[in-house]
Amino acid sequence: MPLLRLRAYLNRRTLKNLLRPIRKIFHMLAMSQPNSEPELQSSSASRPPPPFDPMEPSVPISYPIKTLEDLESQSYFNSFHYPFNKASVALQSGSSSSLPNRRRLLVCHDMKGGYGDDKWVQGGTNPEAYAIWHWYLIDVFVYFSHSLVALPPPCWINSAHRHGVKVLGTFMAEWDEGRVICDRLLSTKESAHLYAERLAELADSLGFDGWLINIEVKLDIEQIPILKEFVSHLNETMHSLVPGSLVIWYDSVTIHGDLRWQDQLNEKNKPFFDICDGIFVNYTWKENYPSLSAAIAGDRKFDVYMGIDVFGRSTYGGGQWNTNVALDVLKKNDVSAAIFAPGWVYETKQPPNFQSAQNHWWALVEKSWGILRNYPKLLPFYTNFDQGRGYHFSIDGTKVSDDPWCNISCQGFQPFVEFADNPSPGIIQTLVDLTEASHSGGGNITFKGTLGDNAFLEKRLFLGEIPLENLPIFCTYSVRSEGDSQLGLSLHFSSTMNESTSILLTSGDFNQFSSKFSKVIPTHRLEKPGNSFGWVLQEGSIALESGDMLTEIHAVCYRSKHESSACSSVKYFAELGHLTIRTSHEKKLDFLASSSWLVDGQFIKWASGSRGSKTLSIKIVWKLKHGTSTAFSNYNIYVKNVTKQVEEVAEYLGTAHVEAFYVSDLVVPSETSSLKFIVQICAADGTCQNLDDSPTFTVDAEGPL
Repeated sequence: MPLLRLRAYLNRRTLKNLLRPIRKIFHMLAMSQPNSEPELQSSSASRPPPPFDPMEPSVPISYPIKTLEDLESQSYFNSFHYPFNKASVALQSGSSSSLPNRRRLLVCHDMKGGYGDDKWVQGGTNPEAYAIWHWYLIDVFVYFSHSLVALPPPCWINSAHRHGVKVLGTFMAEWDEGRVICDRLLSTKESAHLYAERLAELADSLGFDGWLINIEVKLDIEQIPILKEFVSHLNETMHSLVPGSLVIWYDSVTIHGDLRWQDQLNEKNKPFFDICDGIFVNYTWKENYPSLSAAIAGDRKFDVYMGIDVFGRSTYGGGQWNTNVALDVLKKNDVSAAIFAPGWVYETKQPPNFQSAQNHWWALVEKSWGILRNYPKLLPFYTNFDQGRGYHFSIDGTKVSDDPWCNISCQGFQPFVEFADNPSPGIIQTLVDLTEASHSGGGNITFKGTLGDNAFLEKRLFLGEIPLENLPIFCTYSVRSEGDSQLGLSLHFSSTMNESTSILLTSGDFNQFSSKFSKVIPTHRLEKPGNSFGWVLQEGSIALESGDMLTEIHAVCYRSKHESSACSSVKYFAELGHLTIRTSHEKKLDFLASSSWLVDGQFIKWASGSRGSKTLSIKIVWKLKHGTSTAFSNYNIYVKNVTKQVEEVAEYLGTAHVEAFYVSDLVVPSETSSLKFIVQICAADGTCQNLDDSPTFTVDAEGPL
């Protein structure tokens, strides 16, 4: 796959000779500065940053494994960064099993060699960082880079798993170095088994779901039986350790050892297909190749993923804005698709902006391929519509940070927002807004446009599959609106008799539209101390029959009914900040007392600052004294400066998704006597423990130097 970008234009040998010195330069740069953001690097050329040492404490990052020696020695597990790189979100119930028996969509993420903004485990500073939020169109996500072992950063695993999408890493051998690697890997059956077990161990420990195997070197025919042993043993070991896992073979080297891309499933690559879970077919296929491949695959035709290069280099249909041309052909032949490098939209700066271009591009995929998965599937269900990036950060209606940020781990359940190309002025636009002050996280759903006094409009938010018991459910949501703009929610249910029911939740007068719904339930306003920026919290309860299923959630836009028709304004603007749906048993979570937690500080390091100040670097770790913390989704980290027993206002430092957080070079004023770190526990339904009741760890700031 490294040739996907250039193979159509340059001879392979010429390309290797051209790129070899360039690759060495980039390799040296990467090794010397893997954990230094460009804007933070020293301007002094005489004092370059020291080489990256994964054993030394530093801001946690994700990084690949580049040598067989490091893979074999298991040195990654001794890295300071390893505990931070564990995924914290398991696949949704039902998604951990085998893939559905239908055509599927695999997305291979290739973004400038990988490990860009997404490498910062605790979050980066780029609010315009690349992200994916159309998870309902995806079955499998592959993290790809030009390194031997590409380990998916936990942010991708967490967000994909939250939406029911499987995540694969990549094992890759290419160029002359790849041949040397393969000679060692395939030296004996035992060595093949060893490295296969090392890969499976990494996936199991870090919490992702398998591997894409990409061997792009010419091999000796004598090495092929051992290569098959490697693939087969990796497949068997993965399935044993991670039920529902996947090992997928890339169409590259043939069963004869030749590096010849077949662009289809045939007798030259089928022996590899037969011993794993699927094949990623190279993207330069012809129109009849999908049907030929399906015939060869037989009842496994959905395990054939025909490649489509979004950059369009010799790919069928041309990729780019015509990616759906190839998808239409694959849909007709009922085989699966593998979209390579959808970040083309981002990398090439497609107009008018990334948010709009991304929505437009994926809308074409949806139009061709259709929606593949529904969510939510479980209660409690909570989303703040966060895309994992933004220009500020809020918690429970209160802004806690004005700093720009990115962290896909924070991404909430993403709505099924329908894209409207060139909407007319009379249409309500629906978009995730990162600029307005949010209720929670960094984004909201904004509804804006024009709407008449006697009109209402439903906007799809989610297509769910939640089976419900004979219990009431409670819906809580936050709204902010202008003028007489009103926003409600409609929930659609189906019964065991296939009868449909639509129930409207609203705080306003909706009598004029009540005939449009099976039932209208008025909500009541909740008071939330500290709530700011005009957010209004509404809650309503719905009683259901046992066996009903929640299938759809819509926003309902309308205007307040006026006694006089003199009101001529038709401007509409409303925002939805968050949504929580839970049963009565889960309506209120009792957080554990702070004394139930053990909190500690490790790797404490002080340094002198300016004007008598100091800087502190410290790893904060916590765990329950008894039991596990699986009920908690994330942790907000704060710090308070204490001066002569007077505590300042708590400062938000960041959000952790594992039970550890690293604070780097925190400036401590000279008058500070101690620092109190606060770990705020957050539950799956979006509720967070009161700061005063949260576990803490105190560090003495007097005389540490």
